Amino acid sequence: MKQNTVIAFLTLAFLATGCQGGPAKRPALSARALNLPIVDAHTQIDGETDMNVVIATMDRAGIGRALLSARFGRKPDDILALAKAHPDRITATARTKTKNYLKGFKGTEFFRNSFTREIAAGEYGALAEVILWHDQKGNKAGKAVIAPDHPRVQVYVDAAVKNDWSFIFHIEFGGAGSDREPFMKKMKAVLRQHPDHPMALIHMGQIDDPAEARRLIEDHPNLHFITSHCNPLTHGRPEFPWANLFDGDRLHPTWSKLMIDHPDRFVLAFDNVFPDHWGDYYVDQANLWRRALTDLPEPVAHAIAHKNAERLWKLPPTQSTPPTG
Repeated sequence: MKQNTVIAFLTLAFLATGCQGGPAKRPALSARALNLPIVDAHTQIDGETDMNVVIATMDRAGIGRALLSARFGRKPDDILALAKAHPDRITATARTKTKNYLKGFKGTEFFRNSFTREIAAGEYGALAEVILWHDQKGNKAGKAVIAPDHPRVQVYVDAAVKNDWSFIFHIEFGGAGSDREPFMKKMKAVLRQHPDHPMALIHMGQIDDPAEARRLIEDHPNLHFITSHCNPLTHGRPEFPWANLFDGDRLHPTWSKLMIDHPDRFVLAFDNVFPDHWGDYYVDQANLWRRALTDLPEPVAHAIAHKNAERLWKLPPTQSTPPTG
């Protein structure tokens, strides 16, 4: 789906305001949008971000609950403590981005045993995304290529199935080049091996063709699409080929049609990573999605905003949390 001039304008306007600390002009939200409960089904915090900003920024963005995981430099105990202090707002997510997984230090069995001990020691309610194909992102996030049928991936699949956690693939099909087809084939094999276990592709898997997404949905009843990064505020950098589900500030008609046809297969998330994500960027994305979702039939909007996450991760009903801005 080609980026149009409206998307380019929105992206440039955002970069010129919120990303640089200037006042971002936010259109007024309808009462229906303001009161739409939202679950952020996958987000992260690193060691450079003040933990105190999490709940405060969720309040500003109107996020009722976040499934939160530790990134490099952040101790998992910090996540568990925040979830214990705010059980109605935070679900602790078992971390997956470790050197033992990404680099395979000391072998698969050492990794399996250390991960098993870690999750046994804490009260986790989810498993973070599992990195399979991840491109270099500037100087902050390196490239990783781990095939879906790798034994270390199977450790996470086994843990997800055993603990009844949805499994999240991180595969950037848009940038995978010659790895695209082999990774697609192997991902489908994992889906078929566990047909009754819910699985998801974060960032829509960088799949920007609604027809391809529809085929995957219809061929794999256990596959879901997580919408993080798939909006005009993150779209537009050719080196990061995120899918864009929007036309301007509204959902593109082909994507909204697919969501209406399959409302149980799309899950809202934002996937914060770095300190600057925990600020206006979060608020502006949440507001953009609030406006867009209220164009859909109300049951569809609620399914994508919170009910699918509640079902997939067995969460209690999410309370409406109007954004404070």
